Amino acid sequence: MIGRILSETILSRIQKPGKVIILYGARQVGKTTLIQEMLKQQSARVLEISADQVQYHDILSSRNLDKMKGLVAGYDILFIDEAQRIPDIGINLKILYEGIPELRIIVTGSSSLDLANQIKEPLTGRTWTYKLYPVSAAEWQTHAGLNTYELQQKIPDWLRYGLYPEVLTLDNHEDKRQYLNELTSSYLYKDILEIGNIRYPQKIRQLLSLLAYQLGNLVSIQELANTLQINRETILHYIDLLEKSFVIFTLGPYSRNLRKEITSKNKIYFYDLGIRNALIENFSPIDLRPDLGALWENYLLMERKKKMEYSRSYPNMYFWRTYSGAEVDFVEEKDGLVTGYEFKWQSKSSSAPKAWMDTYGQESWKVIDKENFGEFVL
Repeated sequence: MIGRILSETILSRIQKPGKVIILYGARQVGKTTLIQEMLKQQSARVLEISADQVQYHDILSSRNLDKMKGLVAGYDILFIDEAQRIPDIGINLKILYEGIPELRIIVTGSSSLDLANQIKEPLTGRTWTYKLYPVSAAEWQTHAGLNTYELQQKIPDWLRYGLYPEVLTLDNHEDKRQYLNELTSSYLYKDILEIGNIRYPQKIRQLLSLLAYQLGNLVSIQELANTLQINRETILHYIDLLEKSFVIFTLGPYSRNLRKEITSKNKIYFYDLGIRNALIENFSPIDLRPDLGALWENYLLMERKKKMEYSRSYPNMYFWRTYSGAEVDFVEEKDGLVTGYEFKWQSKSSSAPKAWMDTYGQESWKVIDKENFGEFVL
């Protein structure tokens, strides 16, 4: 099993009663495996329930403490996997939490769609919440015992096939392609279609394909709406669902309200590049890719998100661009400090746009390339 950075943090929370532990993440990123491995280390009695088993739904959505006490009697830990499938799960967890304070409760959700809405209000102040992503470069480095140079040699493969745990166990390129194609055709949309009240299911994949082709570019919502022949509000709704399902994430523009800075459009990236490449059916080698720059940019941004999430550090993340075309790939703002990053696949000198330098200064500028990416993501 690949060791996950979150293991130690979550394990420390499981040791004793306290808040409800919630682990979010896309399907197949290893949530269930992570929790099960940690529970094996406990001497406590564990009741594990998969919410795919509908026989538990009546009790766990009953709002009846006596019924739920009958279910968990004799157990120290309750683990509910894919909890978003249980109606009114949030209020029922609150009843359990308050009615049986000694019970340790862990839930996972493959989508924050309904789970977040159901849990956020009833369990305010009563949860420890974490997100699990596809395997990070830091996790694989530890698992495989690689030095920095050996880690660099893995990047071309990751830009093609991503970092889902199962993908990393497959040696054959065709097996990786088949796995990713199956993932995008089934699991990827499962929660969205079941919970998201989708009127035009076929439009979801079409939208994702369009977004995949626009990787690293400014995205026009109106253009997407025109292309797909659905209204702008529906596009925004679908993008919101895809974000909450950990398929894509949005990077907004950074601005201090300067008149020359663009602030109207966002950029959209993918949580995993294997998924993105499967959507456009392109797994060509990196040296043949016209989209290499966009792949590298997406990879670095996602690895940065993993690093910040797992270290419980939450800077604001943006891109920066002016009407004249000056651009900075990535801007990070934390504690009043602003840093701009330029992403280069090949190591070569690069200077910040003059407009950036004049406004934010030399000390706020860094170039990240194949040679020094470790300091940015590990």
